[in-house]
Amino acid sequence: MQKLDLPYPPQKIRQDADHVRVFDEVRKSWYVLTPEEWVRQHLIHYLNRDKGCPLSLMAVEKSLKYNEMMRRSDLVVYSEDAKPVLLAECKAPEIKISKDVFDQAARYNMTLRVPFLMVTNGFEHFCCQIDFDQSTYHFLQEIPAFSEMKGWKGK
Repeated sequence: MQKLDLPYPPQKIRQDADHVRVFDEVRKSWYVLTPEEWVRQHLIHYLNRDKGCPLSLMAVEKSLKYNEMMRRSDLVVYSEDAKPVLLAECKAPEIKISKDVFDQAARYNMTLRVPFLMVTNGFEHFCCQIDFDQSTYHFLQEIPAFSEMKGWKGK
């Protein structure tokens, strides 16, 4: 797998008969190491080690209902009081982060109403803060620390 623009995480990787697999510290299981999974695992470790997000407050591939259809978000970070504070969508490195990709994450967020929204392909990272009262958002210069996310007092 290629080097990403996120710190290299201490990965547990193994080869079985058919696939290379990576151990997901959040789900506590082995998963096929796809390009998207590579990005997700880098992001999980970055959020945990560099931004202070506890692994125990993360959910991977969280199911949610949008327009009567079940969807899955790649990563959700929760506050200690079980409120979602960050919704992250991970794309394979070769997928350009376009308006359509960002809109997909925004649509998922209509259900969860999470104050921080992030999209990454491992090279490009976009994070914004949502103001649901004003129906606006603004892009952030960097991904906020967990202490900033959990202290957000929006609705």
